[in-house]
Amino acid sequence: MRIDARGLRFDVTAGGPEQGEPVLLLHGFPQHSGEWAGVLPALHAAGLRTYALDQRGYSPQARPTQVEAYRLGELVADATAVLDALGVTAAHVVGHDWGAVVGWALAAAHPGRVRTLTAVSVPHPAAMAHALTNDPQQKARSAYMLLFRRPVVAERTLLALGGAGLRRLLQGVGDAARVAAYADPMREPGALTATLNWYRAMSRTDLAATGPVGVPTTFVWSDRDVAIGRVAAEACAAQVTGDYRFVELAGVTHWIPDEAPAPLAEAILARVRRDS
Repeated sequence: MRIDARGLRFDVTAGGPEQGEPVLLLHGFPQHSGEWAGVLPALHAAGLRTYALDQRGYSPQARPTQVEAYRLGELVADATAVLDALGVTAAHVVGHDWGAVVGWALAAAHPGRVRTLTAVSVPHPAAMAHALTNDPQQKARSAYMLLFRRPVVAERTLLALGGAGLRRLLQGVGDAARVAAYADPMREPGALTATLNWYRAMSRTDLAATGPVGVPTTFVWSDRDVAIGRVAAEACAAQVTGDYRFVELAGVTHWIPDEAPAPLAEAILARVRRDS
């Protein structure tokens, strides 16, 4: 379906029983709502109604050109506006990578809209800030963001040789067809720039404004994640005042929804069932 919200048109994939409890799924970079394909069957079998959103910059008709249009507050406002358009007062929220950042900020700023939060791979912004200050390894892990924030240079680097850089980045999501499913849409005119604008609009002020999260929360992290280290992952607990569960997946890389959909679905369902 397509949802008109805030002057933009978002692509949303809906599934599961229409009367089921709603779940909003927020993807990461450089993917799209298709990253939840392996997770959705278990959620639907459990009776949940899912809405997988192609976020700002990823939906072709929700692709503003200004960098400032991709600040965190805009991304959170998109999520609430889409829930409004769907007639959903409050949803279970699941987010991976950048989608997790949006989920954290949404739960902190609008707890009434979030029944539960399952954040995947990326911890609360304050936990990341703690790790970047105290863990030299996390600084090294996050160095790629310096490239992503460079206009033109990042696009040229990732799109050179038919998108070879993007395909290397996506190693771990699955076979060549799965990699292409994510990389090919990024080669459309303007698409990669729009999604990189999430990094370019990122500011310490916006991230620092994300307060503690009081809704029931599960954080899922994998020990082979090259982007997020253990210090950041374990610092997450201090940022949740509600019921909190930390799930560590052994031998799994950053691409948890693609690589480990079954244990991720189990963690989501455990959180939903605990607080429904």
